[in-house]
Amino acid sequence: MKGSKNGWTLLLLILAGVVLGGFIGNMAANVPGLSWLNYGQSFGLEEPIVLSLGLIVLTFGLSIQITLASIIGIVLAILIYRWI
Repeated sequence: MKGSKNGWTLLLLILAGVVLGGFIGNMAANVPGLSWLNYGQSFGLEEPIVLSLGLIVLTFGLSIQITLASIIGIVLAILIYRWI
C-alpha cells in the first residue's frame, strides 16, 4: 500500500485539513483559551466580477480565509499522507 501514493490523495487530504481546520477555528473563536486558532487573514476579490453576455451572466469571485487552525490542519494532513 505504501507504493500507491499519488497527488490526488494528497490534494484530498489537504482540502480536508483546510475544511476541518477552518471549522475548528470558527468553533473555537468564542472560547477564551482557544480563540487564537481563529486568528488569520482573508484575501481575494472584495466584489465579484460580473460578465454579462446578453443571454448568460457569469459571476466570478474568490475569497480565501487562512487561519492558524487551517494551517495546523494542512500540516496534519501532510503528516497523515506520509504515514499512509
